[in-house]
Amino acid sequence: MTTVWFIRHGESISNANLPTKHPELSELTEKGHEQAKQIVKAFNQKPDLIVVSPYVRARQTAVPTITHFAPITVEEWPVFEFTYLHPERYNGTRGSDRGPIARAYWQRNDPFEKEMGGGESFAELMERNLELIKRLHKHSANFIAVFSHGLFLRALTWMLLSDQRKPNEDAMRRYSNFVQSMRMPNGSILKATFDGSQPVPIAGFDTNHLD
Repeated sequence: MTTVWFIRHGESISNANLPTKHPELSELTEKGHEQAKQIVKAFNQKPDLIVVSPYVRARQTAVPTITHFAPITVEEWPVFEFTYLHPERYNGTRGSDRGPIARAYWQRNDPFEKEMGGGESFAELMERNLELIKRLHKHSANFIAVFSHGLFLRALTWMLLSDQRKPNEDAMRRYSNFVQSMRMPNGSILKATFDGSQPVPIAGFDTNHLD
């Protein structure tokens, strides 16, 4: 049985509606760095493994926990954010600038669309989460901490709760509605247990460690 803590990164410059350069490179704000330090307080035991997204903001969020428990095994897995808009859309723009483009994407509701040829499709998001679920069911570690992202982790939560596995228009619409109704604050933790069986027990988003 593997206990997994899925941790959303601290507040990033994109979350704060500041100009960005590339979705992978958005760094934490001062508030985000403080949230990263507060995450350490949530642990009462050392994880066997820390998993990080390749995106800068998730890696920065993991640093205080990695430092606190060093030496510790750290691995990079494909738990990066669902970047459905082409990365060029982020160059010099704020979230509010991208809002109309993002809303148009969701209104088209095409699970296989790769926006401008370079965004990730909803189908690819589901496939990444499905592979993660399979990997965790087979993993030998007792306790894993995964530093990831809001849209990705809400897709994981939605898939675990709904048992939805096929990317189609109905699934994409349901996921969009789920995201709008399910808030996952920066620095919050989703706790789940994987033992090869279904359904996977999950708890709500824990924020007790945050000031």
